[in-house]
Formats: sequence, structure tokens, C-alpha cells
Amino acid sequence: MSAEADRIIGLYERCAAAWTSARETARFVERAWLDRFRALVPDGGAVLDLGCGAGEPIARYLAAIGHAVTGVDSSPAMIAMFKARLPAQEALVADMRRLDLDRQFDGLLAWDSFFHLDHDAQRAMFPVFRAHARPGAALMFTSGPEHGEAIGQLEGEPLYHASLAAAEYRQLLADNGFEVAAHKAEDPECGGRTVWLARLSA
Repeated sequence: MSAEADRIIGLYERCAAAWTSARETARFVERAWLDRFRALVPDGGAVLDLGCGAGEPIARYLAAIGHAVTGVDSSPAMIAMFKARLPAQEALVADMRRLDLDRQFDGLLAWDSFFHLDHDAQRAMFPVFRAHARPGAALMFTSGPEHGEAIGQLEGEPLYHASLAAAEYRQLLADNGFEVAAHKAEDPECGGRTVWLARLSA
């Protein structure tokens, strides 16, 4: 199903307006996990939001409490909306799989984005996370609850998701210097998301 993974960027580009509208009206179930994340990030610390979409609600929330947010998304339409909503924040059109900003951040997020990569691309992301993380930086991402692939829908089109096993995520984090700070599979308080929160060793 990796061919479906290759279609993700075009799908979000076509459906950017509909996706953003849905995010703006959805209940903000991410807040509790974002608060746990920002508790590990210095006040005003720089945050890299990978797969930021239009910045709603995550980048907006972090910016409102004083964080400098750099949003990265492969969809130019999403980044245009991000810039319109959050003009004081940085936003870049880029593919997270090939990201090389030559700078580091106090916190990294890949919320509801990382899980659209296929298995090999997910494995290859951990050195990318590491390269953009300052010592002590927080990393938070969502995955599936177990190894596998699944196809959802976005505006009637197939939407690819993949996950590694929890044990492999733990090993990849450890191999790249991150310690797991919190993890919950299919959190009912967060829309059933499986969430990982880790911290790079200082």
C-alpha cells in the first residue's frame, strides 16, 4: 500500500480547505497532550511542527502561549493558510522526510502527520528528529496502536496510515537518544489517538 502513501501530499493539497474547516470546528481534544509536551519545553522555546497543516489548532495554541513555531508541510495550500492565520510565525513548504533546516528546536511535533508515512519512511524519520532537536528537546508524535497499515478516507478519497509496533518505536527512540516520557495507545480522551511523548537526553 505504499503507493497510497505517495498520494498523501496531493490529497491534502486538493482537500486543504475542507480539512482545515473540519479542524477549526472540531473539539480541541489535543490540549491535554500539548500541555504535557510544553511542560518539557522552555517558556518561549522554539517548536518545529511537522505536518502543520493550516496551523489549527496546534500551532495557534502554542503561538498564543509564547512559543515561536516553525510550521512545515508538503502542501503549499496548507502553508498559505498557515501564513494567513499566523503571520508572525515561520512556515515552510517542505517534505519532512527530506528536511534539513541546519538548526535545532526545543520541541518537535509530528501530530496526525507522521503516521501517513510508510514503515520505512517512519524509520528514517528518527535521525531527522534527532538532527533538529536541541539537547533536552521534547518530541511528540501520533502513531497507530500496532504494526500495520490502514486506509481511511478524506473527502471520499483513500487516506493512508501506517504504524510500527510499540517495541520498535521504543527502540528507534532509544537508538537516537530519546527517552520515552509518556505513551498511551488509543487514548479515549484524545479521540482514540496513540500518542508518544519523548525527550532527547541532555
